[in-house]
Amino acid sequence: MYTKTEGIVLKEFRFRDTSKILTIFTRRHGKIHSMARGAYRPKSKLIANTQPFSYNDYYLFKGRNFYYINQADIIDSFYSIRENIHRMMYGSYLLELVDLSILEEEENEKLFLLLIKGLKILSKLDKDYNKFILAYELKYISFLGYKPSLDGCVICGRKNFENPKFSIDKGGIICPNCSTIEPYCENMDIYMSKAMKALLYTPLDKLSSIKIPKDTTFKLHEIMVKYILNKIERNQFNSLNILKSMKKNGGE
Repeated sequence: MYTKTEGIVLKEFRFRDTSKILTIFTRRHGKIHSMARGAYRPKSKLIANTQPFSYNDYYLFKGRNFYYINQADIIDSFYSIRENIHRMMYGSYLLELVDLSILEEEENEKLFLLLIKGLKILSKLDKDYNKFILAYELKYISFLGYKPSLDGCVICGRKNFENPKFSIDKGGIICPNCSTIEPYCENMDIYMSKAMKALLYTPLDKLSSIKIPKDTTFKLHEIMVKYILNKIERNQFNSLNILKSMKKNGGE
């Protein structure tokens, strides 16, 4: 079966001497594994089309175990992401999010378009990485079907209360009364919950209009990572572990 689809390379693995096995997030077929024969040869036409972050039009043949790349036309290499270590590591996190949370050949066009938009914005970003990542996480987990409940207590429905907490299991803010019976919740404050709501509903390309202290975005990012890992049933993100090491050594 032959097919054409847009796709973004999430991961690459060497196969034998000259070929690659790619994990590609495609618009039509979701996450797939594809063979790129001869991609490691110096004169291969697939060198640029088989690197992580590369966004292409792919012409594929579906075999028994893999899709095989017959042709690929590059749409955007996102080369500027690879030029900057911070963009590179935050971009790797965006790719890892997809890889760990999407089942094979499960189409999700909303997440595909969100990833494209996220990479385009990240490729030009040189500050406020935490704010961008937090906004992206909120949108991503919502498109997965786990949109955080931020309008009132997710347990009793009470509104307009101070000192909220965030329930990792229930997926939303909870009031002080309900927090006493909810075992897995994170401390917040009213300003943090308002910031979370603002970032959830603000387009990624309009984030400059929102001013949030870095320590607030950092704390909310930690909460969102715990929430996402809980919902996708994973233990950690390798890319974030590397980011933490970078921050200890003076990175943002």
